[in-house]
Amino acid sequence: MVLALTLGALPAMAQEGPEDAAPPPLKVFSKDERDRLGSQLDLKDRTKLALELMGSRLNKAERLAAAGDNAAMYTELGGFHALMDHIMEHVDKLDERRSKVLDAYKRIEIGLRNYTPRLENLRRDVPLKYEHYIRKLIKYLRDTRARALEPMFGNTVVRNNDPKPGKKP
Repeated sequence: MVLALTLGALPAMAQEGPEDAAPPPLKVFSKDERDRLGSQLDLKDRTKLALELMGSRLNKAERLAAAGDNAAMYTELGGFHALMDHIMEHVDKLDERRSKVLDAYKRIEIGLRNYTPRLENLRRDVPLKYEHYIRKLIKYLRDTRARALEPMFGNTVVRNNDPKPGKKP
């Protein structure tokens, strides 16, 4: 009997976050945003635009949270998340040995730095129902920044074909 009760409680313990947490928002961005990103053929311009669109989504989310419209704020954060995924997927598809790709990764990492404190402020002010997702979004943003830094510190950045010190070539 005790074993049956214990096994029945395992799925409940495996759940992440509080029971009354809101489900994560849909990660979608508008057709207009998609068209604007698609029209930018230059990688630098596309990266700048994606970061600008992410910033405007976060601005709107902050205004909505201040106005008390938490459901709409949550939707904006889903769009923010989708834009972050989109730009990373786009840059990841390109050949990372090209200098423009490394510049794009650097621009993404620097741009994403600004959003962490703003998301933290937002997380503190929202009801607990929404706090769990924002906490996960902050962690995801941190992981995305780390992913953007990895190509800059790979084995291919500095060649190791110099002779060892003290030895003549």
